[in-house]
Amino acid sequence: MTYYFIADLHLNEEQPEITHLFLQFMQEKAPLAEAVYILGDLFDFWIGDDEESELISTVKNAIKTLTASGTKCYFICGNRDFLIGKRFSEQTGMVILPDYHVINLFGTPTLLCHGDTLCTDDVKYQQFRKKVHQKWRQAIFLMLPLSWRIRIAEKIRSKSKQEKRDKTAEIMDINAEFTTQIVSKFNTTQLIHGHTHRQAVHQHNRFTRIVLGDWKEDYASILSVTQQGAEFI
Repeated sequence: MTYYFIADLHLNEEQPEITHLFLQFMQEKAPLAEAVYILGDLFDFWIGDDEESELISTVKNAIKTLTASGTKCYFICGNRDFLIGKRFSEQTGMVILPDYHVINLFGTPTLLCHGDTLCTDDVKYQQFRKKVHQKWRQAIFLMLPLSWRIRIAEKIRSKSKQEKRDKTAEIMDINAEFTTQIVSKFNTTQLIHGHTHRQAVHQHNRFTRIVLGDWKEDYASILSVTQQGAEFI
């Protein structure tokens, strides 16, 4: 029995090689798994379930084919695609989980999340996140014409890239004290997350923290967990 964990693919039309890697994974490895967990930022940005493109259709079909074959697929929203919703879930069979979700991995209670909520030192981002996750703001945004949403998303993404250049690596990483508190709150001994793009396994005092890496044109960060343990493949 195998469980796969991936995050931060940032799929977009400008990097078809990453989409190819994703499709290869979904066709060759994923069908043999018990479940696939996508921990956020599957897409580079998402402006609503009504958006359509060749890329979106391709990804939807890949997920639908996987879930129809019997392999479960779970998703936790990232900071880029937090507007993926019910319609996408119904069309693909993918189950959307809350920001924090606990599973039992072969006897090890494991907390899953995207990872952006753990980066509390980035105060400006946390303030922005709080605003855009307000349901009333999302409802108003989704009522706007698709063309307007695209322009707004492009401006936000451009501004985010500029601000990211001015931030230190430490600010954009997880806050160790807060992360320890969250893991304790959910009473787990293992944490799996993405967002920081720093693939690694960290041993903390009371828990193990596994960080999923981001996907590149020639590299897919895939965590495989079996009865024998966890490893990146």
